[in-house]
Amino acid sequence: MNANPLPGVPLVESPFFEELLATADLPAETQRIARDLHRDGFAVFDFPEPDFTNLAGQIIDQLGPSMAIDAFRAGSANGLRLQDAWQQCAAVRSLAANKAVKALLGDLYGRPAFPFQTLNFPFGSQQHAHTDSVHFSAMPERFMCGVWVALEDIHPDAGPLIYYPGSHRLPIYVNEHIGHCAATAPSRANQADFAPLWRALIHTHRLEQVEFTPRRGQALIWAANLLHGGSDHRDRNRTRWSQVTHYFFEDCAYYTPLESDPAFGRIFFRNVTDIATGQPVPNRYLGHDVPADYIEATKRPPAATLPEDFDAQLYLLANPDVAAAGVDAGEHYLVHGSRENRPLRPG
Repeated sequence: MNANPLPGVPLVESPFFEELLATADLPAETQRIARDLHRDGFAVFDFPEPDFTNLAGQIIDQLGPSMAIDAFRAGSANGLRLQDAWQQCAAVRSLAANKAVKALLGDLYGRPAFPFQTLNFPFGSQQHAHTDSVHFSAMPERFMCGVWVALEDIHPDAGPLIYYPGSHRLPIYVNEHIGHCAATAPSRANQADFAPLWRALIHTHRLEQVEFTPRRGQALIWAANLLHGGSDHRDRNRTRWSQVTHYFFEDCAYYTPLESDPAFGRIFFRNVTDIATGQPVPNRYLGHDVPADYIEATKRPPAATLPEDFDAQLYLLANPDVAAAGVDAGEHYLVHGSRENRPLRPG
């Protein structure tokens, strides 16, 4: 094949995958990962970081004291995670910005990759099966992936990651497909609205659940549309320290389908930062910057009132840049936070 007829589709998602791979001149291990990712929607590999053991220990030692580990073990807390700890922990940033991983993803997807979000977990998430495509998407679509890496050996009773091989090949379903208009009911935009669909897809297509119980330093790449989640954390005395890094790819527009209804003129464009450089990444479409006035016009209107459960202190904890600016939490939410889909509380 002399030229790629679909440059707007990732290599590993392309219907011309085998022909393109044959001419890509990639190392044997990269080809193995590419084939696994193309076939199953995920691929397992050893994280290419010589200092991994030391960095993993630093992450656990630095983040552990700030998390409600005792409360989780007592059964009074669930879903512990720390988002974007790369801003405070150099070891988290180092894993997220690993040059070899970025180069690997660039080969797999056909354009340069950059990390834009991290999540750190001391225990299993116990999340129901979901796809990241409703949260993180790009134009062209599917130019997003996640890399999950075990910071310690993972026991089967510690809530291992689960996934459904082949589910990434399903269509990407958004608000219009489930009959939900976020533009007219923004307070209802929630992943839970998609849960019945995901359960039905698993049942109808007889998708088989697989658990990932890796040793420390093993990692998993998953495609944007792969159904995945967390199994029950049966032994709360066992930790399951792990890090997820989400990656976008260059020359795309980045947005959140969960908060978007293009037919209503609402597109939740993301303001993304390249973790490796600390610099913002522009929303681009076919080599052109998306006009700033268009991005502004497609935001949803400011909130008229504060949510009933709004807590100024929690809002500032969840949005440290707002706290650092010294502005009033409620005023910021009404004018900016509601339009930017800012979290109301940490985690």
